[in-house]
Amino acid sequence: MAKSKETYGKKEKEKKRMKERQEKQEKMEERKANARKGKSLDEMLAYIDENGNISATPPDPNKKKVFNQEDIQIGVPRYEATDEDPTRIGTVSFFDHSKGFGFINDQQTKERVFVHVNQLSAPIEEGNRVSYEVESGPKGPIALNVKKV
Repeated sequence: MAKSKETYGKKEKEKKRMKERQEKQEKMEERKANARKGKSLDEMLAYIDENGNISATPPDPNKKKVFNQEDIQIGVPRYEATDEDPTRIGTVSFFDHSKGFGFINDQQTKERVFVHVNQLSAPIEEGNRVSYEVESGPKGPIALNVKKV
C-alpha cells in the first residue's frame, strides 16, 4: 500500500490558500454590491465657496468675484530692490585661519552667517565687530565684503 503524498504542511498551505481566495471573493462581491454606478453629473460635481472650502452646492452668483488674468502671479514673485542699507553689523563668533572660514553672529537677526577668507578685506579674529553684506548660498547665508568696524 502506497504512502499518502500529502503532508501536514501541504494541507495547511492549501487551507490557507483557499481561505485567502474565499476572502478575496467576498470582498469583490461586497464592492460590487456597494458600488454606486450611474451617478448624474450634478452628483459628481464639487464647488469651491468664497472661503476656499469644497461643497456640493453651487456658489451664490451674487458673491461672484472677477479677476483679471494679468493680476494672477504664477511662481515666485520678482525681487524688488528696497531702499534699506544692505550692509549689516555682526560679531565674529568663530574663525579658523588654517581652514580659511568662520561664522559671524548677526547683531539684529542673531543668525549665524558663513564667511570665507576670500571675502575679507583685512584679517579678523574671534570677537571682532565687522560689517558685511549677505547673500544666499547653497547651504545658507554667506557674508560678502567683510570689513572690521
